[in-house]
Amino acid sequence: MSKRELIDRICEINRSARPEFLATFSEADLSTYLEHLMEIELEELVVCA
Repeated sequence: MSKRELIDRICEINRSARPEFLATFSEADLSTYLEHLMEIELEELVVCA
């Protein structure tokens, strides 16, 4: 994923995240953060099921 795609996906999950702030991080950092957000999102789905 490109840096822009990572930022867009993060903002979809974490609506309080600001693209300008996220843009200050590396692609690797953003990718790691997105993975973390996706894990949390999956855990919430399991708990709700």
